[in-house]
This record gives sequence, structure tokens and C-alpha cells, in this order.
Amino acid sequence: MKTSIQFVIGLILLIVMFGIAMIFGAASTSIQDVWQALFSNVKSDSINILRELRLPREVGAILVGASLAVAGAIMQGVTRNPLADPGLLGLTSGANAALAISLALIPGINYFGITVACFIGAAVGAVMVFGIGAMKKGGFSPLRIVLAGAAVSAFLYAIADGVGIYFKISKDVSMWTAGGLIGTSWSQLQMVTPFIAIGILVALLLSRQLTILSLNEEVAVGLGQKTTQIKTILFIVVILLAGSSVALVGNMAFVGLMVPHIVRAIVGTDYRFIIPMSVIAGAILMLLADTIGRTINIPYETPVAAIIAIMGLPFFLVIVRKGGRVFQ
Repeated sequence: MKTSIQFVIGLILLIVMFGIAMIFGAASTSIQDVWQALFSNVKSDSINILRELRLPREVGAILVGASLAVAGAIMQGVTRNPLADPGLLGLTSGANAALAISLALIPGINYFGITVACFIGAAVGAVMVFGIGAMKKGGFSPLRIVLAGAAVSAFLYAIADGVGIYFKISKDVSMWTAGGLIGTSWSQLQMVTPFIAIGILVALLLSRQLTILSLNEEVAVGLGQKTTQIKTILFIVVILLAGSSVALVGNMAFVGLMVPHIVRAIVGTDYRFIIPMSVIAGAILMLLADTIGRTINIPYETPVAAIIAIMGLPFFLVIVRKGGRVFQ
């Protein structure tokens, strides 16, 4: 019953935050405008702005927040590493590098091609990080993995920058990788939504197995779980979620780090509750960050990635200081 109430409160907060995000911005709109934009066929300048610009942007914020939060929760559970995050373990930097290379080598590449390139890049980045971490016995310690992630991320970001400079497409690469929701369109959402939906659905279906894995792999094996297969599937899910997010908004670190820790403090350590609550909490966080970015310096925009970084860096330092137990 307590968990049900928590989910209901979370959904209410998500709806409220979505309404706030739709109302506030550079263009003046009212609650009535938002209602008509969502539930009527009335047309006006303000309603068109809501339908064609702000609505896809906030839907994108919900999808990205949910996908990164779930990806972070999965990574923290599988690796039993409280510092795991798609942005810290090479996935987003790999996707960025692949995006830059694809823009350079295939100038006319469409959005589907960019999305596939981001998936491949995310996989390569993660494999590099975990490969380096596994080179030495005991290499999967949280500290070693984070250090490997920092080194690989710096290397892959340098590749993205170098490709941009060499092929004279730095502006195009920066537009994609700056980390923002500006220009999010319905066509882009139609492309990435199925991948995100499939990833979250599979994560929910495997949440029980993930709970056991997060506690003790030997116990999971003893209970008859095929841990290698489960880890492989979950790894693919993380790639889908992180790749889709980068294809939509570019860099967005710390969402996958913060949200699972906050959620565990609310619902406990059972991933049957952590995964769905991460969807809600991640969406709320991204809506909040996007709203702050759009309203803090009207008519100019502050990049969402900067807002998230301001929130996430102190959080990261506290987790490091406390050894990952600050919200346990």
C-alpha cells in the first residue's frame, strides 16, 4: 500500500511538473492555452507554439529523463557500483563520437542512421570501459571502473572534437552534442520512442532478476538464473536507452547517477519498484531542468546539460565521499 501511494504521488508530481513546463517559457501562455492545445482543435499563435514547439520538447524531456534514469539504475544494479551512470561509463561519449564520425563520413545521413550510429557508439564506449576495467584481477571495483570511464570518455570526446575540426563540421557536431532539447520535433520522437519504450519494458520484465543480481551473483546462479544471458540483455537495454537519448539531446550526464539513488531512498532496493519509479523521477527531473533552462534568463536559454551538471556534480561528490551509501 505504501509503495502504491508513492507511485500515485509520483505520477501527480509528474503531471504537475509537465503542466508547469508547458505554461512557462519565453512565450506567454496560460493554463487555458495548454488545455486547448492538448484537448481541442482550437488554433491560435500561442496554441500552435505549444503544439509544435513546446509539447514535443517536453515529451522529449520525459523520454530522455526516463531512459537515462532507467539505464543508470540497471548499470548500478548489474555492476553493483553506486557510481555507475551512462555518462560516466563511456556510453554517451561513445555515442557522441559515433555521431560525429557518421556526420563526417555520410553528410546526408538521416535521423534513423544517426540513431543507429549512436547505438553502435554507445556499445563501443561501454565495451572499452569494461574491457579496461577487466584487464586486472579485481578490476570491476567502483573506483577502477569510474577511472576507466573518465579516461575513455575523454578519449572519445577528443575524437568527436577532432573529427569536427578536421572535416569542418564542428558547428554541426556541437549542435547535436551540446545537450539540449531545442528543436525537438515530432519526427525525431517517432524515431526514438519505440526504442525507449522497448528498453523500459524489457527492464521492467527483468526487474526481479536484476534485484537478485544486484545483491549477489552467486545467489542468482544458485536460483537457476542464466546470469550471462540476463546481463547481456540488460546491457543491450542500456545501449538502446543511452543511444536513443544521445540521438535526441546529446550529452546529458548525471541523470542516471542521481535518480536511482534518490529512488532507492524512497522505495528501497527492490528493482521491481526502482525501475518504474525511476521512469517517473527521471522524467520529473528533466522537465524541471528544462523549465529552469528556459525561464532563468528569458528570452535566452541556458543549456539543460548545464543545469543538470550544476545539480549532479555536488551529488556525485557526496556519493563518492560516502562510498555510495548516502541514500541507501
